[in-house]
Amino acid sequence: MQISHTPLGNRFRGYLPVVVDIETAGFNAKKNPLLEIAAVIVEQDSEGWLGITEKHHCNIVPFKNSELDEAALKFTGIDPYHPFRMAVDEKEALNQLFAPIRAAVKRNECKRAILVGHNPAFDINFLNAAIDRTQIKRSPFHPFSSFDTATLGGLVFGQTVLAKIAEAAGLEWDNQRAHSALYDAEQTAELFCIIYNRWKKLLAFEAA
Repeated sequence: MQISHTPLGNRFRGYLPVVVDIETAGFNAKKNPLLEIAAVIVEQDSEGWLGITEKHHCNIVPFKNSELDEAALKFTGIDPYHPFRMAVDEKEALNQLFAPIRAAVKRNECKRAILVGHNPAFDINFLNAAIDRTQIKRSPFHPFSSFDTATLGGLVFGQTVLAKIAEAAGLEWDNQRAHSALYDAEQTAELFCIIYNRWKKLLAFEAA
């Protein structure tokens, strides 16, 4: 995608939307580890339409003394210690994702990234817990604000479940790939772009 000369910093109060999805081994951000994290960067093209420009993903080794919930592992189908996962520790994973996000924030003349997620309170809590554990000093993300595609989906399409919103928006949904961090982040990013671009069309129609 060709990046617009009009940076997104002018659109979202200086924040760059970055879609994040996290898969974990439970629901306790302090005790249960991150297993996968994906970040999808969205930017404007030369005509101001929003689209995906970058995708980043890491498999993560459970942190020391973390607790693994068997029900959560069964739900996601993740084997945390499978040798083919090529997993890295939390700090390396976060540094790998944060570097391109910081670069995108800079080129869009934004001050920080803002997490976009589907029911993002879960993701932002786990992300902040991992940042605290790894003592990363400069997170690119706003520490508590986020954009929620469940809310946006309910407003625009009358659905709040990600698969149902995707279907209503005309996106294909593969249940076999769902609950992979990268797949869910990609679908959430596509949905966010569809909603943003529909709003842009509506504003143009009203102004005509």
